[in-house]
Parts: sequence; C-alpha cells; structure tokens
Amino acid sequence: MKTVLVTGGAGFLGSHLCEALLKKGNKVICVDNLYTGSENNISKLFTDKNFSFINHDIIEKLDVECDEIYNLACPASPPHYQKNPVFTLKTSVLGIINLLELARKNNARLLHASTSEVYGDPLEHPQKESYWGNVNPIGIRSCYDEGKRVAETFCMDYKRKYDLDVKIIRIFNTYGPNMDKDDGRVVSNFINQALKGKDITIYGDGTQTRSFCYVSDLIEGIIKMMEFNESGPINLGNPNEFTMLELADKVIDLIDSKSKISFSNLPEDDPKLRKPDITLAKEKLDWEPKINLQEGLKKTIEYFKKGINQ
Repeated sequence: MKTVLVTGGAGFLGSHLCEALLKKGNKVICVDNLYTGSENNISKLFTDKNFSFINHDIIEKLDVECDEIYNLACPASPPHYQKNPVFTLKTSVLGIINLLELARKNNARLLHASTSEVYGDPLEHPQKESYWGNVNPIGIRSCYDEGKRVAETFCMDYKRKYDLDVKIIRIFNTYGPNMDKDDGRVVSNFINQALKGKDITIYGDGTQTRSFCYVSDLIEGIIKMMEFNESGPINLGNPNEFTMLELADKVIDLIDSKSKISFSNLPEDDPKLRKPDITLAKEKLDWEPKINLQEGLKKTIEYFKKGINQ
C-alpha cells in the first residue's frame, strides 16, 4: 500500500483526488490550510481508516513519510488568489520548494498541478505545451500566473540537479461538484445566478472562450500522469471550446431560468482565448475527456441545487 500526500486536498479538485486515490487502495494524507478548501468536501472520507487530515500551510515545512506527493495547494480562482497576492505567490514558490525537499527526503514522486494560466493571454491557439506563453509579469493576475511558472521551473531544476521524479500537468478550466459557489469562477457564477433568477454577468462582450473539463475526467488524467514515466508538462483539459455567451445560454436552458444576460467590463489581463491541445495526453497517457458540457453541467447544477436547499 502506497502512502500518498495530497496538498490542497480539501479543495475542489483535491477532495475528488483523495477519494479516487482511496478507492485505488492507497493510504491518503490530506494536507490543507482551509484557506479556500473546506472540511465539508472531505467529511465522508474521515470514516476511512486509510485517510488522515493535517491542517497545515505548505509555506511552512512539512515532515511526513510518503511515497507520492500531489501538489494541488494554491488559491485558483481570480477573486481568491487576488485577495492576498503575496500569500498566493508564496504558496506557489515557497510551497513547491518545501514539497520538493520533502520528496527528496522520502525519495518520492511529486506531481505538480500547474495551470493553463502559464500561457497568459495566448498568441497561439490552441495552446501546446511547447508554447512559452504571453504573460504580464506585473499585472493583477501575475501572482498566480508567474507563481505557477516559477513552480514549474523549480520542478525541472530539481529533476536536473537531484534526479527527482517530478511530473507537471497544466490544468485547463475544470468544473463539477465540490466547487465553492462563491469562488468567482464562470461556471459557478452562472449556475448560482441562474438558480436565483438573477442577471448572468458576462465580462467583456462574451465572445471570449474557455474549454470546460468535468472533474472526474480530470482526476483520471491526473492519476495517469503520476503513473507516467516522463515529466511533462502535459495539458489536461477538454478541447471543446465555448464562448461565454454559449455557456450562459446553456446554463439558462438547463435550469429553465428567467435570468437575463448583463455585461460588464473585462478584467485586466483576462485571456480572450483558451483551448488545450491535448495531443500529448492522448498519445502518452491514453487520456481524453469523456463527459460533454451538457452532461457535466447537469451534474453540477444538481450539486448546487442541493446546496441551496440545505
């Protein structure tokens, strides 16, 4: 039985990952400072004897024994990571240093969850792993974008200097149950506004695009990447691309909401296009998403309906 450490394990993605790893027969240590994560996301896991939780901030050193480390610890939605940009940057940079040192001590594999935001406001479309990006290093999003880029650098330098077994994934927009209704992401925003009959707020003219991957598909890709014998980086996301107007219309139709669409100014450095090239994931991991947006939105809407009714 492997002992697997999941940082950010009480968050949206981390909680699903912890559950999936337990089902595979692993001992799972969930580490989270609950800055954006919630014990509600992992409450059902506490009855599993192979699950344990440590309330800890990875900015501070951590000393546990483990065979694998999944690093998902970092505020990931713009309102959360911009709330305290210095903290966000420290989480990415100091956090990955501490975890890489822990991996060295344990001779453990480490998978780092990076992000499509390393591509910035891309001048290449769709985005391949070979693209170096178009990132503003001093903008309001740079605490997240550049923090994740630096973390990737540390991973590869530890691989070259110490022969550490590291994996890097670049996660594109993901959605599903356990999302925080107030996280400021577009799917949760649209669903909650539509459920309440409020105007759906679109920033800009609504022609900017995103690609939405359902959470169970992403978790499958993450675990496959940990088992892969190369470092990556590899994009994980759904290559089906939608405008914000198309997403809003889908949500309104599925909920049968009376919501109207309102427009607001586009935030600074907000990417206009976002679509992963997942050729590498298909070839190397034999992975691609299975759940389409219609199906995934239905599942996510049901989750948020339950939250409203509780």
